[in-house]
Amino acid sequence: MTGSPDVVARLRAALADRVDTAPGALHAARADKSGHAASGTPLAVVHARTVDDVQETLRIATATGTPVVTRGAGTGLAGGANAGDGEIALSVRGMDRILKVRPDDLLAVVEPGIINADLNAALAEQGLWWAPDPASRAISTVGGNIATGAGGLLCAKYGVVRDAVLGVDLVLADGRLLRLGHRTVKGVTGLDLTSLVIGSEGTLGVIVGATLKLRRLVPGEVCTIAATFADVRTAAEASAAVTASGAQPSIMELMDGSSLAAVHRLLSLPAPTPGAAQLTIQTDGPAAVAEADAIAAVLQASGGTVAVSHDRDEGERLLAIRRAMHPAMETLGTALIEDVSVPRSALPAMFDEIARVERDHGIVIPTVAHAGDGNLHPNFIFHAEPDEFGVVEAPPEIWDAADDLFRAALRLGGTLTGEHGVGVLKRRWLADELGDDQWELQRQVTRVFDPAGILNPGKVFAP
Repeated sequence: MTGSPDVVARLRAALADRVDTAPGALHAARADKSGHAASGTPLAVVHARTVDDVQETLRIATATGTPVVTRGAGTGLAGGANAGDGEIALSVRGMDRILKVRPDDLLAVVEPGIINADLNAALAEQGLWWAPDPASRAISTVGGNIATGAGGLLCAKYGVVRDAVLGVDLVLADGRLLRLGHRTVKGVTGLDLTSLVIGSEGTLGVIVGATLKLRRLVPGEVCTIAATFADVRTAAEASAAVTASGAQPSIMELMDGSSLAAVHRLLSLPAPTPGAAQLTIQTDGPAAVAEADAIAAVLQASGGTVAVSHDRDEGERLLAIRRAMHPAMETLGTALIEDVSVPRSALPAMFDEIARVERDHGIVIPTVAHAGDGNLHPNFIFHAEPDEFGVVEAPPEIWDAADDLFRAALRLGGTLTGEHGVGVLKRRWLADELGDDQWELQRQVTRVFDPAGILNPGKVFAP
């Protein structure tokens, strides 16, 4: 019965104006920020406002065998939330309330559609914050952050999403509601299904609520260090030296020469020295000034030209350069924005590998890195026309270069994705990292949650 018009009729009967079949809505649900779009168009977009809306949608989907793709803000970079032909796009973006904040317990209970930055703006009024800080924080949802296991600029000191979630409320494919995890700091009853759901990319269920672990706002100053180097390998060596020194900056971001030049053009800043790379580092807390001075000394000894600012506003202006990376890449063409991680000590070697891939494949790969945790974002820029469905696919030569780069990261003891997820774009390499046995075991786990395979089919574990 998949794709039957009866599906839309049943959805309308149950959910009325929550069901959207306007061409614009259907088209938007096909794509995310990855540059990839699904083939065809979904049957409908369901704009859920309540947990009941989600449950009713999934009951109808199970009864009719109709695939469901859960969406938030559509800011993903792996094609994981793109809905295509014969599928229901289930949007939880409208479920955006903060349900409860307990300052004494340092936790909040929220709906999945709340924007990361909006949550922190509200929490700041109570002297609190939620630490995960993806570069897309102004536009990405907390539910999407959890579904993809997002990271961000502050991970090296404050951890990733997995470190900041105590529990999730999950609706299964058949409409049942599970409340996973705890509202206590400690809790080891049974298997840790909360951690299993984090990063599962909509393949196990629909996240309809989350209990978040909060922090108090960090007291003291914030210092920002900008250091330029003659080339990206020297900058990577300097970042590794900072890590080896024992310093723990809150942010340490690296931009190579190509990415730095593109951002400067976009922001109408003076052109940097050709090939120059930049490290932008922040320290915070009561020891911020002393740590900044110590880090500046390490960077100078590593060959950097270093400037230190104690002004928060100036620090944000410097970080705005890093946060402008994605729009800067869009000015160059279609960007396949990738996401590999390596051990921090291997960061210089990984930049050597990127340079080799550029030479061997005759392309330029602008790259930024969360240098504090070894997470790199190589950008493969290409020019291609959309097909009949509006899909812009990277050409084979780009995927050949990406394949070469991914395998280099694995050889260095790294991983295919640090924070973007697998989605559609990385699924063909998943077994290379996991091995056949683990790949099959993980696929079987998804079938325990979703026996009929209707949740986000074709993503992550597709053959």
